[in-house]
Amino acid sequence: MRMLIATSRPADFTAFLAALTRNGVETSLVSTGQASLTQAKNQPPTLIVVDENLPDSDPFVLVAKLMETNAAILTAVVSRFSPENFHEAGEGLGILTQLPRHPGADDAQKLLTALAPLVPAPADNGK
Repeated sequence: MRMLIATSRPADFTAFLAALTRNGVETSLVSTGQASLTQAKNQPPTLIVVDENLPDSDPFVLVAKLMETNAAILTAVVSRFSPENFHEAGEGLGILTQLPRHPGADDAQKLLTALAPLVPAPADNGK
C-alpha cells in the first residue's frame, strides 16, 4: 500500500510515518497541495493524508480537487477542528478520518485499522 503525506511540517509526522513504515506501508511526502494533485494524477497512492497547514490549499478544497482527479484515492485530513465542525466542513467529501495536528504511532494504527476493510493488507515483508 502506498500513502502520500501532504504537509509542510514533516517533523511533526515522524512517529506517524515510522509506524506506517513498520506496518509495511510505502510512504512519501510532498509539501504542497499542487504536488499532491500531481501525484494523484501520475502515481495515485491508496490514501493521501492532507495537512491543514499546506501553504497553497485549504484541506477541504484540496480533498474535493483530489476527488475530481481520482475518486478512488482515499483521504484523511489533519485538522484542529472539533469532530462536529470537521464533519460539517468535510460533509460529502468521503474523508476516511480526521487526524490530530501531531499524529503519532497510535494514530497510524487507527488509520490502518480504518483502512483494513477497504484495501488489501500490506505485505508482511517475509516476516
